[in-house]
Amino acid sequence: MADAAIGMPQRRLEGGEKVLGRMHYVADVQLAGALHARLVTSPYPRARIERVDAEAALRVPGVLAVHTAQDIGSLQLLADKEVFFAGEAVAVVVAEDRQAAEDGAARVTVRYQRLPAILDPRAALQPDALVARPRDSLSDRADAGAHGDTGGAGRAVGGPNVCGQTAFSRGNLDEGMRLADVIVENSYRIAAAYQGYLEPHGTVAAPTDGGGVTVYTTTQGQFSVRRAVASELGLPEQRVRVVGMQIGGGFGAKFVKLEPLVARLALLYDRPVRMVLDRGQDFLLSTPGQMAEIEVKIGARQDGTLTALWARVLLNAGAAADDTVGIAGFLLAGTYKVPHMDVQGFEVLTNTTPTGAYRAPGAPQAYFALESAMDQLARRLSMDPIELRLRSAVSQGDPQPHGRPWPAIGLVECLETARSHPFWRERKKGDDEGYGVAAGGWPGGTEPAAAACRINGDGSLTLQVGSNDITGTNTTFAAIAAQVFGLRPDEVRVVGSDTDTAPYSGAAGGSKTTITVGAAVLEAAQDARAQLLEAAAGALEASAEDLDVAEGRVFVKGAPTRAVAIADIAAQSATFGGRLPPLHGRGRTAVRRASPGFAVHVARVKVDRGTGRVRPIGYLAVQDVGRALNPAMVEGQIRGGVAQSIGRALFEAMRHDAQGQLTSASFLDYAMPRAASVPDIQVALVEVPSEQGPFGAKGVGEPPAVPGAAAVANAIEDAVGARVTELPMHPEAVLRAIPGA
Repeated sequence: MADAAIGMPQRRLEGGEKVLGRMHYVADVQLAGALHARLVTSPYPRARIERVDAEAALRVPGVLAVHTAQDIGSLQLLADKEVFFAGEAVAVVVAEDRQAAEDGAARVTVRYQRLPAILDPRAALQPDALVARPRDSLSDRADAGAHGDTGGAGRAVGGPNVCGQTAFSRGNLDEGMRLADVIVENSYRIAAAYQGYLEPHGTVAAPTDGGGVTVYTTTQGQFSVRRAVASELGLPEQRVRVVGMQIGGGFGAKFVKLEPLVARLALLYDRPVRMVLDRGQDFLLSTPGQMAEIEVKIGARQDGTLTALWARVLLNAGAAADDTVGIAGFLLAGTYKVPHMDVQGFEVLTNTTPTGAYRAPGAPQAYFALESAMDQLARRLSMDPIELRLRSAVSQGDPQPHGRPWPAIGLVECLETARSHPFWRERKKGDDEGYGVAAGGWPGGTEPAAAACRINGDGSLTLQVGSNDITGTNTTFAAIAAQVFGLRPDEVRVVGSDTDTAPYSGAAGGSKTTITVGAAVLEAAQDARAQLLEAAAGALEASAEDLDVAEGRVFVKGAPTRAVAIADIAAQSATFGGRLPPLHGRGRTAVRRASPGFAVHVARVKVDRGTGRVRPIGYLAVQDVGRALNPAMVEGQIRGGVAQSIGRALFEAMRHDAQGQLTSASFLDYAMPRAASVPDIQVALVEVPSEQGPFGAKGVGEPPAVPGAAAVANAIEDAVGARVTELPMHPEAVLRAIPGA
């Protein structure tokens, strides 16, 4: 079948509405009689709640009540008796309008008994450390776990604050180090980073007949929200309807946050309730990407053959457990062929802002350390940095850290493409300019999914899916179905339904939606196509096996003039007195094997020796995408990932002071890259087809956010000889690292 839609650039289905400002977000949901809710948050990182005084708040006109976990029931969002980080919610004010709710919250007085807090992850790792929070107060969020599964990670039983650990080993480390001619060793520190989405968290909930609730929310996974709300409120899932609204960016932060509390309030008052955070509260309650401290020691022979790798990973989970350390350890241990290896990782609780998933959780941290070390190794060996990586890069069939073989991956192909690309091959450096190379990967995620495809009476198609479209995936689904029928994508409508009517889909995250839901869409379209051919067989006096579909017609193979319009067949299945059953295809998949994706980035920077300021002036991003179903959208994803990488490399940091206060709780204090900070980005697509994805596609969202920080760091050393080992690489840090500065 010739490509009718796959591999062709397509405009995003929702693009026009977004550009024209017509898209509806959760803040646009207006329900009659809705109440407004506002959180009261703790100023202390660890304290016992002794008394909540609501007297002054209740005197504000319009304020109805001030609720705590004691009277509303213990919910994940509200602290129960103790707070474990500065910014944790201790009460919620309910009022007739937003201004009254805000005024009331400002007048709530909370008496605390301050308790000792532990803020340093190194101290928290110790066996005799102060306990950050009791184990029985933890909830199992596992946002990062929703992004990918690597094995090797599990709940630890060691120190009091260790909430996760991982370990991968192979061979004999001492022997591997003894065989090395050159050994590179360094420590790296990566700051926590806020996702920086346009739209803060928001939820509107309304009671329904029979004691149920409808929840409108900004989420990456509406079925995850339904499960959480039903569980926390003690309702059967069929009583909870979740409407996943259009989402103004998520990057891993928008899974479940406000929804159970707002739903509880809606049931309590038997009225709609809305809660939309302002930016300040969103910073306090966000789940940023984790702070990491990583030590790497790597050895190689003079010819560049790697002999040994030792690594220790420490991730600060903040005040809530997550599952990121397994991903970081897996990628450190699995990117290069190393005969002798010992990689261990620990995730610890502290009394700082709870962390979670941020675009490829654990991967940017791991590769900043690994790829910085690889670059230093190349310099010590006087080798081309790409050639060094090619000598040991894993490829299909090589063992992964957990022992199973790598599936079809394109790391080698990406390195070879970067090596031959004019951006690298013809590189020219001006004064204080340098080029840096880094590789990065993502293990991919899996999850069951379902979809439906209906052939309408006019011959067009309607797809029904349950995934939340945050990256243009609905546009890709339309192209998949159009390809199966030989139609134009604009002849396919994609309907994203709520949890009452939609087929199941996992959360949009982990670069898995195209793999999982896309596979279900493909199966549903093929099922509908088979029904169409069977229905047309009688009219064309041919067997279904001898028929084909293209350009709105069903025709006999080899005799294209013997044809019938799809609309003529479909009309008989969608009309009064029709002779055919409805043409309605179903697709159900349970993808069990991930489709890992790899990328290689080359950054060109210019460094000001006088100030330490780093300015990216050119960039190449090479990525294995399996098959680019919509090249325009794929390239857009890659450019966005590069921009976020530059932000984490040079600007972004969630920081706490010695008292546990978040000091970067606004965009005045939290720096992000502007348009002028992002250079022209060249993109080169490599296609090593996946065995799992539709038409060979792989997820593309995570890999482009992974190698960038290391590429920039390596370019800085190439420019001025400064090896910076801490993110972000502020001018002061760069200036300190310049030899003789």
